[in-house]
Amino acid sequence: MMNYKLPIALCLALLAALPVTAQHSQRKIQLKARAGYSIGATAPIGIPATIRSIESFRLTPNFMVGADAMYPLSEKFGLQAGLHFEIKDMDGEVTTKGYHMKVKMDEDELEGLYTGHVRQKVRQRMFTIPLQLTYDLSPKVQLKAGPYLSLLLSKKFYGYASDGYLRKDTPTGAKVVMGDKEGEWATYDFSDDMRTCQMGLAVGIDWAFYRQFGLSADLSWGLTGIHRADFKTVEQTLYPIYGTIALFYTIK
Repeated sequence: MMNYKLPIALCLALLAALPVTAQHSQRKIQLKARAGYSIGATAPIGIPATIRSIESFRLTPNFMVGADAMYPLSEKFGLQAGLHFEIKDMDGEVTTKGYHMKVKMDEDELEGLYTGHVRQKVRQRMFTIPLQLTYDLSPKVQLKAGPYLSLLLSKKFYGYASDGYLRKDTPTGAKVVMGDKEGEWATYDFSDDMRTCQMGLAVGIDWAFYRQFGLSADLSWGLTGIHRADFKTVEQTLYPIYGTIALFYTIK
C-alpha cells in the first residue's frame, strides 16, 4: 500500500488547486489533442540473475490518443489534466536459469525453478488520467511532470516455456523437460492476477514546431506492479515502463 500514497497525495493536491487557479487566471485554458506511439515493457527494477539474456523483443501496436487541458498558474507555470486511451502491450523472450515459475503442461500444473526459454506476452488497454505541473522554458517548449492513474479495460499476461526443464518445488526436485516445438511447451496465464488500476509518475516535454502543431516525448513509470500485491508466482515485481512519442495540436 505504500506505493499508492505519493501519487494519490499528488493527484488530490493538483485537483484541489484546479478551481482556484482557473478562477484567478487571466490567461485562457489551453487544449491539446494528441496521438502517438509507445515503446516499453513490464519489467523488474534491475535484471535479476535468474534472467540470463534477452533473446527477442517484438514491436506491438502501442498506440495512444487523448487530450489535455492546461490551467495557467502564472506566466511560466501551469496545471495540466488529461484523458488518454493507451495500449501498453509487450512481447518478449528471455533465457532463464533457476527462475521460479508455475506452468501448465498436459493438463498438469507444475511449480518450481525453470531453466530455458520463456516467451512472455502482455496485453493492456486502458484509460489514463495524467495530472501534471507544467513549466514553459520558452513560448515553444514546455516541460511537464506529475502522477497518473490508469483504469484497465482489458488485460492479459500469458506465455510459454520451451527448450528447457523445470525442477519441481526445489533446485534438486524432479526434472520435467519442455521441448522446443508447439505441443511440447508448458504454458502459463496470470491474467486474473493483474491489477485493474495502475498508478505512477510521468515526465515529458512538448515542442511546438509549427504554429499549432507540435511533438511531445514522455516517459511513464509505474509505481505499482502490474500484478496484485499478493501475487508471488513471478519472483520479481513487474512495473510498466513506457516512452511515448506523439504529435499534438493546440486548440486555441
